[in-house]
Amino acid sequence: MTTVDNGTVDTGTVAELAELAGTWTVDAAHSLVAFSVVHMTIARVTGRFDVLDGEVDVTASAASLRVRVATASVSSGHPKRDELIRSADFLDSARFPELEFTASATGFSAGDWTLPGLLSIRGVARPVELAVRTGGVVEHRGATRAGFSARTTLDRREFGLRFDGLLAGGGAVVSNRVDVVIEAELVRA
Repeated sequence: MTTVDNGTVDTGTVAELAELAGTWTVDAAHSLVAFSVVHMTIARVTGRFDVLDGEVDVTASAASLRVRVATASVSSGHPKRDELIRSADFLDSARFPELEFTASATGFSAGDWTLPGLLSIRGVARPVELAVRTGGVVEHRGATRAGFSARTTLDRREFGLRFDGLLAGGGAVVSNRVDVVIEAELVRA
């Protein structure tokens, strides 16, 4: 591994993944799952989930992960909108308390790569691909930490999120396209 200017460690290629072997957990205090949609065809509205957890297991040649997000923890900065997102019209948090993403990967490296996985929302599982950027690895206060950023775009209808409010003059109240941004910091167990 090589230390780069900002103090992080370049994780290199698959051959060097043996150095990352082990079980990692998501540090929720330093991680983020956020989303944005177009509202009333004119502006973007954003939100985030405040409760998440997950594990990543890395061997010398592969990694598997499972991340869970509490749907009731949605926060968009507007309490009435948050209630609507939690309702049966969208996430139905009472019946489906978690979103889940699972994946297995081989051949990933420092820099940009694609992570195919399975996302479950409202009991509907669909394949998705995350565009991932590896942030690096650092040692801090006796712990080894790794960082990753990821993005994807979903069509909410594929997961049963079928709120179809329309504006009087035409156009959707909420776009079908949902952009998702993930910032993850992992700690080796």
